[in-house]
Amino acid sequence: MDDNHAVLMDRIYRHQRYIYDLTRKYYLFGRDRMIRELGLAPGQSLIEVGCGTARNLIKIARAYPGAQLYGLDASHEMLKTAERAIARAGLTGQIVLAHGYAEDLSPALFGRDRPFDRITFSYALSMIPDWKQSLTRASGALAPNGSVHVVDFGDLKGLGVVGERILRGWLALFHVEPRDEILKAVETGGVQKNRKSKALRILFGRYAFVMRCSGQDIEGIVN
Repeated sequence: MDDNHAVLMDRIYRHQRYIYDLTRKYYLFGRDRMIRELGLAPGQSLIEVGCGTARNLIKIARAYPGAQLYGLDASHEMLKTAERAIARAGLTGQIVLAHGYAEDLSPALFGRDRPFDRITFSYALSMIPDWKQSLTRASGALAPNGSVHVVDFGDLKGLGVVGERILRGWLALFHVEPRDEILKAVETGGVQKNRKSKALRILFGRYAFVMRCSGQDIEGIVN
């Protein structure tokens, strides 16, 4: 993976990391819903790809005591903030962090020889240069009965032309750009969208989506 991406991430988040959680809570919807649906048992493992400030990992640790948690991020600056937040929460022994790229995801990055039971992407796929490769690597790092959980921006088409234009302009102020092709690939890739399966939920205005899928589902999404 090109180290230029890490440089870009550090440049973006060098200062934003101090106010990241405060500002993002107003538009990163669906994260807590994803966390509630993880169903982690004690002893099971989870990695968050693009863990940022560790906001989600800390919430997961509190919701699922006894789970083995890992965080991967391309930004050294974000990881500094994450380490401090985890220490303040008294969770240093439960959460392990590493610098690396989603496209290179592997349990070996953390010295593990066993796959992960859960892999999460929280508004990370839209920031990753090769999101398809990232999902492919996630599939390869997933336990046989494990699941990948994603929450990210949709295509915003339900907001109308004017609403979509205004929102995209506002998000651009935070160096955020929703990528229409992700939700399109999810919908055409066979992940079911209905209340019974709960595998894919699309939030108001197609602003965002929350997805749970298997490694087999990922094949349909990326191909």
